[in-house]
Parts: sequence; C-alpha cells; structure tokens
Amino acid sequence: MSRGLLSIILHAHLPYVRHPEHPDFLEEEWLFEAISETYIPLLNILEGCVVDGVRVRITVGLTPPLCEMLCDPLLQERYLNHVSTLVELTEKEVRRTANQPEMNETARMYLRRFSAARDSFERRYQRNLINGFRALQEAGAIEIITSAATHGFLPLILRPEARRAQIEMGRRNYEKHFGRAPKGIWLPECAYAPGIDEMLRDAGIRFFIVDAHAIMFGTPQPRRGIFAPVITPAGVAAFARDVETSEQVWSSEIGYPGDPDYREFYRDLGFDAEYDYIRPYLHADGVRRNLGLKYHRVTGKVDLGSKELYVPSWAANKAAIHAANFMFNRQQQITHLESVLGREPIVVSPYDAELFGHWWFEGPRFLNYLIRKTHFDQSDYRLGTPDEYLAAHGDNQSQQLASSSWGAEGYYRVWINSETDWMYPHQHMAEDRMIDLARTHRDAEGLERRALNQAARELVLAESSDWAFIITTGTSVSYAKKRFKDHIARFNKLFEMIRKREIDEEWLRGVENIDSIFQEMDFRVYT
Repeated sequence: MSRGLLSIILHAHLPYVRHPEHPDFLEEEWLFEAISETYIPLLNILEGCVVDGVRVRITVGLTPPLCEMLCDPLLQERYLNHVSTLVELTEKEVRRTANQPEMNETARMYLRRFSAARDSFERRYQRNLINGFRALQEAGAIEIITSAATHGFLPLILRPEARRAQIEMGRRNYEKHFGRAPKGIWLPECAYAPGIDEMLRDAGIRFFIVDAHAIMFGTPQPRRGIFAPVITPAGVAAFARDVETSEQVWSSEIGYPGDPDYREFYRDLGFDAEYDYIRPYLHADGVRRNLGLKYHRVTGKVDLGSKELYVPSWAANKAAIHAANFMFNRQQQITHLESVLGREPIVVSPYDAELFGHWWFEGPRFLNYLIRKTHFDQSDYRLGTPDEYLAAHGDNQSQQLASSSWGAEGYYRVWINSETDWMYPHQHMAEDRMIDLARTHRDAEGLERRALNQAARELVLAESSDWAFIITTGTSVSYAKKRFKDHIARFNKLFEMIRKREIDEEWLRGVENIDSIFQEMDFRVYT
C-alpha cells in the first residue's frame, strides 16, 4: 500500500494565434514549436507507458484556445508545412555535419524527431492531437481539465456576468472536444478571488489548483498545510502547488533544467549559420530567428559563444539520474508527511506543459523515466489525480482562500501594473457593453445574432491574460498590444453596429474568418 499520492499536473496553454489574413505569421510558430517539442513527445511517452502496462495517472490541462487551434484545419496545414521544412533543413544538416561527429549525432537526432512528429501528426492523429489526448483519457491514463474561455485573468474581470461567461464557455468548449463534462479547472494563472468558487460550483467543477499561499494564508489556518485540499465556502475543492517539487523542476538555477549537460535553449542555428545558407528557412522579412535546431549544451555560467557541443547520450543519462533523484525525494517527503498528518498526503506538482520539451528539451524523457521508475522501483507513493484523492478522502477542512496567483510575488502585479493598467478601462467598458447587449437583444436572430456572437468572441479574446503577461515580461510587446487593441476596436465597432441596427455583413464576415474561435458561441452566456 502506498503512503500518499503524487499528482503531476501539466497545464498546456497558448494564446489564440491564428492569422489567416497573412500567408506566413511568426507568432503561429509558438503553436508549431509546442506541437513538435512538447505535445507529440508527451503523447508518445504516455502512449508508450500504456502499451507497456505501466500505470500512468496524471492530469493534463488543455485550455480552450489551445483545443481550438489544434482542431483548426488552417493551422493543421500550416503545421505540416512548418515541420516538413524542418525535415528538409535537418536533412541538409546531416550532410553538412558529416565530418563533425558530435554535431552529426545531434543533427540525426533532430531528423528522426521531426520526421516522426510529421508522421505521427498526419497518420496517427489525423492532424488533430485532441484525438490522442482524448484516447488517453478514455484509457484512464490521464484526467483532462479545462480552463476559462481564453485564459482570462478572472480577478481583473469585474462584472460577475463576464467572469461567469469565461468559466461557462470553458466548460462548454471542453464538452465539445471531449464529449463529457470537466471535473476540474485550471484557473488562469492560478488566480483566485473570493466568489470565483461559486461560479465554479455552478459550472459543475469539483476542484481547481492554487498556489501554496492561497491556502497557507487562508482562514482558518490549514490543519494539513498544502498536502490536502481545502473546501471553499461554495463546496469546491482547492489543491495547492507544492513548493519543493516546483523548485526542483522549474528553477534554472538550482533545478534540473540548469544542468550543464542539458541542451541550451538560447543558442540556435538560426543565428549561428551562414546567412545565405539559412535564408530560405526564415520568414519573408529575412530576419534571423530561432529554428529549433540547437547544437550546444548549458555548459555553465558562460556566454553563448562559449557553450560546448550538446551530447544527446549525456543528456539522456542525466534525465535518468534526475528522475531517480526526484522519485527518491518524493518517497522521503511522502513518507514523512504521512507520519505527520496521520493519513495519505497529496503532493501536487503543477507545471506549464511547454516546460517539458520546449524550454527543457529533456523534460519529456525525464517524465518518461519518472513514470516508469515510480511504477517499477518503489511503493511509497502512487501517481494520482486530485479527483481520485477527493474520492478517497471526503473529510477535508473548510476554508476561505486568500486572494492569490502563481505570478511573481504571489498576487496580481504581473497582470496589472504601470505597463498594463491602460488596458483595463477598455476591457471593463466592453464587458459592461456586452452584458447590456446580451440583455437587450436576447431574442436576436440571423445577422444580428451573428454580430452578437462575434462581439462575445472579440471580448473574450481581449480578456486573455496572455497580452498583459507578454507586455510585463517584455516579449513580443508590440504584438500583444496590437492584439488587445484590435479585439477592443472590433468589439466597439460591433457594438455600434448592433446598437444602430446597421450591421455591415461583408465586414462581419471578414472578422468572423479572422477570429473564428468558439463556433459554438452563444452570446446569451452573458445574461
């Protein structure tokens, strides 16, 4: 009998980056890179464990924008073009590095990976990775949870109707893709404020994830710390992120990803290669960019030019060592906690899924080793989901959680600060207007209904937490600002058209094509 549960939660999310108005768009590559480097490798290791009879039980959060993009025919076609181009480039790299054994080994590794990704995408999953994740859920290997519609930062959405709409759209979109209701939700940015739990309860949600201080600073003090859920006033269970497991995996300073033998993320062939050689693989503007072919390892605290060559076998060995270390630490942690708490603890380990494979190249291999070693090499703990823990332990403490997020310093400043505060008056006015439109045009049909549904799409796209996050962190700032302004401008134009009953159908059709997310949209969700 195990003494506790380790609950690994992988939160897979990207903002909605679909640009049919352009033949080639840089930000769409956020999705393409994640497919090749994270989602397909994760599917491969989980499916492999199932085939080999290895017990797998982890939680995967797939947000509505990601699900919508994975199912989109335009993006599916563009991904195939993207990965086929990388196969072509890596074939050239294998020939170019023929007389450089270490680099050639890495080039051959990339060729195998990109070729296999292309084959899996087109044949095994019929271009839709949702098929793979749904099959794993049906096989009992994973529990898929949802999120708010566009990962909107719920505490900064002021109107209750607008908050509720984000949650309800997330539930409906999950049902569309997975054919059942979600049991759990990943609150965007793990951001909680009192009252959100009531909306989760009304949507049929049983549990959600918060950062540790949401429970540790809650009222009353938690009797079991962060190693058991608490029940909110609305009756929904909250599970807190474990600090120790987070640090071991997340931290580039003291965590596993900073090991000298692992692949260096920031040095890429797109900047190292001769320009004429690499030019056919750049965008039309000819600007150098990351291509995903990286030949160097972390090495240590040296500048990029001093990084040493990557050796795949060394990195694989380190992933096995680190998986064993992580398992040992969980055995000790859970054994100690069980003796202190007097019942099974749950250690909740949530991570951005894209950390595994994209940022930490060896991350999927680490997970594969960890899952298999957990199954074969120990009996102190088992992998499990929050919902399983609730089913086994019904006597959990009631608590009012503290307002919190998992951003820097634990509250909301990553999303509202001197760089982003200009956004929220526009967002809040649009929310007020959407609620008014929904109430006064409840029985709308035909063209008017299309316009109202599109207005709702533009609002939720504007509410995405990604835009403020990108602005605060200083990455792709101009893109994030433009996206927010475009959605607000489109919403306001739709508002005026609907109010005046002067809807430009040709213009509406163009906007419906660009922002085509949530074809199941029903604007009355705002009533």
